[in-house]
Parts: sequence; C-alpha cells; structure tokens
Amino acid sequence: MSIANNLQSIKSQLPTNVTLVAVSKTKPVSDLMEAYNAGQRIFGENKIQEMTEKHQQMPKDIYWHMIGHVQSNKVKYMIPYVKLIHGVDSLKLLKEINRQAVRWRKNVDCLLQIHIAEEETKFGLDENELSDIINSDEFKSFQNIKVIGLMGMATFTDNQHQIKREFEHLKSIFDKLSKQPTTQNLQPTTLSMGMSGDYQLAIECGSTMVRIGSSIFGIR
Repeated sequence: MSIANNLQSIKSQLPTNVTLVAVSKTKPVSDLMEAYNAGQRIFGENKIQEMTEKHQQMPKDIYWHMIGHVQSNKVKYMIPYVKLIHGVDSLKLLKEINRQAVRWRKNVDCLLQIHIAEEETKFGLDENELSDIINSDEFKSFQNIKVIGLMGMATFTDNQHQIKREFEHLKSIFDKLSKQPTTQNLQPTTLSMGMSGDYQLAIECGSTMVRIGSSIFGIR
C-alpha cells in the first residue's frame, strides 16, 4: 500500500470530530510530500531541528505539530511557524513558550501532557500538578499562549484493558478541565491520545486527535 492509500484508509475510519496528525519523524521530505499531495496538512515531529528543516523545504500551508519532549532552550527555533505544541509538561516550559511568542508577536496553542502510563520514562504532569499550573497567577499572566487541551500516551503493552483504563483516566481529567471557566489562556477542546497501535480504542474513549505514523509511512 502506498502512503496515499494508507492515509485514505485511515481517514475513512475516523469520525469527523477527530483530527489526524501524520507523525513524520525520521521520514524523508519525499514521503511527507506524498502525504501532502494526498491532502494531508497536519504533520507531527518530535525533534525541533528536523521539523524546522522540513518546514523550510515544504509548502507553507502545513500545520506543524511538535509532539516530542521539548527542551526550553530549543523553543525559540520553532515559535515562528509551529501550530501546536503537544508535550508541555511544566510551568517553566509554558513560561518560555510565552516569552518567545511575545518576542515573535504570535499566539501559540499548547496541550498539557498528562502522565497516564506505568512506564517511568514517559513525561507528563499528574492531576495535582495540572491543577497547580492552571490555577497559578503566573499562568494567568501569560499573554501569548493558549492551552487548548491535554495529551497523553498509554503504556506500551498488548493489554487492551490497561490501555483502555489509562485512556479513560485521561478523559476523566480532560472532562474536569473542560468544566473550568474558560479564560484567554484556557480553552480546552482537544484531547490528543492514540497512536498507530491504539488509536481506535482511544477514539472510543473520547480522543479528538490521533497521532499516527507507522500505519501511514510504514515501520521506521
């Protein structure tokens, strides 16, 4: 199956309220252009340098999503063009994103990353840390960022019951967040969870954005 056929097959299975992020990390520009020519406009990368190089070479109507762990000192390189930053896991990082967004006179959308997996290696906030951030005076003072939702990654396991439990946990946190009064900085509408191996289960559990790589571009 070609990249275009893979894309068509996946999109035909997605509900209209679910956004597809084509995870293109490590893939050559020629592969991304095949997806682009098949109509895909949202691409997810996990390294800022690689994403920036691709942005420079590719059409400018692409929405670039930063889906990997972000180091504060690299933020400045992507702010001019990035559409959505998925893995925001600290107030310090939000502060730097806001600082660079002010510098570029831009408003930047972010997702706060929640730790739902059993693996210690995955980044993210717990529910108390999330609450501390969004209720802090510092967060409320940021002028150029908007938290539009949450993201999370389930444990890498074949145990579907465990994955479902983790997705449902994230959805419950998202639902509580959605009941908060919306502000300039907090307008939660997006729940990003689900990848190639578990996106259908994630959608069943309430995901509105899925990050799919190998099912589109093939195994890395």
